[in-house]
Amino acid sequence: MVRLNDEQREVLRRPNYAHLATLMLDGSPHVSPVWIDVDGDVVLVNTVAGRMKERNVRRDPRVALSVRDQERIEDEVTIRGRVVGMTREGAIAHIHALSNKYRGKDFNLPPGQDRVLLRIEPDHVTGP
Repeated sequence: MVRLNDEQREVLRRPNYAHLATLMLDGSPHVSPVWIDVDGDVVLVNTVAGRMKERNVRRDPRVALSVRDQERIEDEVTIRGRVVGMTREGAIAHIHALSNKYRGKDFNLPPGQDRVLLRIEPDHVTGP
């Protein structure tokens, strides 16, 4: 695992959108915009159980993330790594925290929606 520097962590802490690339069964990329969070050197992504990105990382944990800093548009953090953990535990509280970060209010959680928290360890990082 590669350690993030303070500037990279700050870009991930701010309400900057990321694009998460996962691998389809045939090896082609699947990219989705995601909200992100960081816990030390681990990047957190929250998704709905059963979505394409969750199915892809269950089969192949390799991912890539691209995060453009909205405050300093010239700064971008790119990460290649792997999903090292997937859990439903705490995922509902986490999506509310992300929604407050990005929208300033709790997430409008549809009844019965199952959330999954992905933990991504970086293997390669570029950026400020």
